[in-house]
Amino acid sequence: MKTFEQKNVYITGGSSGIGLTAAKMLAAEGSNVLVFSRSQGRLDEAVREIEGRRKSEGQRVAAMQLDVSQHEEVNRVMAEAVEQFGVPDLLINCAGKAVPRPFEEISFEQFDDIMRTNFYGCWCTIQALLPHMKKLGGAHIVNVSSMAGFIGVFGYADYGASKFAMMGLSETLRMELKQYNIGVSVLCPPDTDTPGYDLENKTKPPETWEIGKTAKLIEPEVVVRAMLKGIRKGQYMILANAEGWFIYWAKRYVPFVLDSMLDKAVKRAQGKKK
Repeated sequence: MKTFEQKNVYITGGSSGIGLTAAKMLAAEGSNVLVFSRSQGRLDEAVREIEGRRKSEGQRVAAMQLDVSQHEEVNRVMAEAVEQFGVPDLLINCAGKAVPRPFEEISFEQFDDIMRTNFYGCWCTIQALLPHMKKLGGAHIVNVSSMAGFIGVFGYADYGASKFAMMGLSETLRMELKQYNIGVSVLCPPDTDTPGYDLENKTKPPETWEIGKTAKLIEPEVVVRAMLKGIRKGQYMILANAEGWFIYWAKRYVPFVLDSMLDKAVKRAQGKKK
């Protein structure tokens, strides 16, 4: 996908954070944008912001209320979306949440909610739209995972499980969907300055804070620019900056070095607590 001009773009989790930033930047590229979120109030505000970034007045911008964790609701809303807005050329699965806590403090209810939102939501959305995208041909899917999708991080047992699952799903889809000329990318951003990140900070254990000190918080615009560049290049793995690529390759080829760095950060935090 070399251009986004007049492409139909669906973005789950599109009312804030990386999803909203992607919606605005794609509108500026000339795309028709449809965003999904649970909060109607945030969706209404998002539509106003996205419309303000359109390249031309002829572009369509719309929003639909959706809880991606509910399978039947996803099927119903996506069927309505295709009928009203058209088949997506580009699907960005960005809906997600994190509530960092040590494993023993994570209730089953929280685990279930995180998995349903982050992973099931991605699975169900693709499953609902894939039959239509196969007929279209030339479409592209981006699943927004995380650097915690290939590195286990203290305090993110449930979140990491959901994001590792997205990585496995994305790798499989990359192979299976080539025959239909559908591209698949997985985006793995680091800590990003979004409302979701602010919510995470309310429950982060000291060990998670200590690990986070080694990485620089980046802006969502940086993440989205990397994503759009990666889509244009047909890139599967998309990381936002040089630091992300360094950590990715370190995890693959010298994992003991990365593990040692993380373990030392955890010990420092635990020493301070004592």
